[in-house]
Amino acid sequence: MPWRRASRLPCARKVEHRRKIVISPGDARRGGSCPLSHPSLLIVWHSRTGAAAALARAAADGAGPAARLIEAGACQADDLLAAQGFLFVAPENLGSLSGAMKELFDRCYYPLLGRVEGRGYATIIAAGSDGSGAQRQLDRIVTGWRLRRIAPPQIALVGAQTAAEILAPKAVTSSQLQAARELGEAMAHGLALGVF
Repeated sequence: MPWRRASRLPCARKVEHRRKIVISPGDARRGGSCPLSHPSLLIVWHSRTGAAAALARAAADGAGPAARLIEAGACQADDLLAAQGFLFVAPENLGSLSGAMKELFDRCYYPLLGRVEGRGYATIIAAGSDGSGAQRQLDRIVTGWRLRRIAPPQIALVGAQTAAEILAPKAVTSSQLQAARELGEAMAHGLALGVF
């Protein structure tokens, strides 16, 4: 669910109380800008055939210098702890979250338990025809960290159904890339302004 909280960034306006708000990607462009001393959005991704990697790069392009892009296998608990918000981008494999992304959560879950509560997150899942299984699994995991969803889930369907299609390199549509760019931009601006 979208929400609002005070940010630790010096340029963010302070929020006296929490209330639900809705931020669409277009809203971020209407806000002011706030220089960041370090990347506040961590985009953690895993990809087997290229779709999730392309979506993660598009989100990072939209976020600009406010984002840090890191592959799930290289991401450590300290990387997550240093970020103000998270965008998790992964494929769905066999109806579940990809193994490498799940391994990130297995590795970092307990070291971060009680230390990242209230931070915002969003997700992009690349899938053949569904994606909801991976989405639900990721949401259940981060519920334990008490993260707050700040944008609706994005599921980019690539239509792969046969073994050959599933194993082949994937291409995502320009509209899927644009949606990822807009999400990255909205998250970066929202974090900079203290909206999330």
